[in-house]
Amino acid sequence: MGRAFEYRKARKMKRWGNMARVFTKLGKEITIAAKEGGPDAETNPRLRVLMQTAKKENMPKENVERAIKKATSKDFTDYKEMNYEGYGPHGIAVFVETATDNTTRTVANVRSYFNKFGGSLGTSGSLEFLFEHKCVFHIMKKESLSLEDFELELIDFGVDEVDEDEGEIIIYGDFSQNSAIQKYLEDNGFEITSSEFVRIPNDVKDVTSEQREMIEKLIEKLEDDEDVQNVFHNMKENEAIE
Repeated sequence: MGRAFEYRKARKMKRWGNMARVFTKLGKEITIAAKEGGPDAETNPRLRVLMQTAKKENMPKENVERAIKKATSKDFTDYKEMNYEGYGPHGIAVFVETATDNTTRTVANVRSYFNKFGGSLGTSGSLEFLFEHKCVFHIMKKESLSLEDFELELIDFGVDEVDEDEGEIIIYGDFSQNSAIQKYLEDNGFEITSSEFVRIPNDVKDVTSEQREMIEKLIEKLEDDEDVQNVFHNMKENEAIE
């Protein structure tokens, strides 16, 4: 199994452990997708797959409907998706994805977290090269499917890794090929159970347990902010989590 799979597996419990946070994050993504592509899932591929993700995460149907309705409300202030990059304690690169209706508030908060926990916020784009931006699809496995043949077929669609975990197939592809991969899967009758975007570090840094504790305080503070959607870093994951 490849680097992408191992990274995802290590982060799984942390990133999806808090149900309320998951619902908030997904709700914003659904609202953004509905605003950009319309509220009809039949004609909006991104919304369609996000609704499947919400179902997999047991997000209540009324929460999903509320998020879609919000996008069409006259009183809705658009969410702006902004990324912030900086270094945490001990030189760990931290990439923060946000969705906010007040960028002034968000950047002030993010900067304060970096400063408080011994880091520093950098300029936009300064650390993006340290991470690979990937789309990830989870699909149900067909009984007769050969994983090797399937992976070879998907190479032309920007897929660089295919793995199997707990009865699901997990597909990793280039972020820019998200729509093409989704179309291929749907056109060929695969059931997509969820989809997400991740940033996988090109290299990871070892830290001591004391250093890890300090870095995790920054990450947890960032993740607790209601404007923050995702936090990625290049600290080597604790082996106990894997």
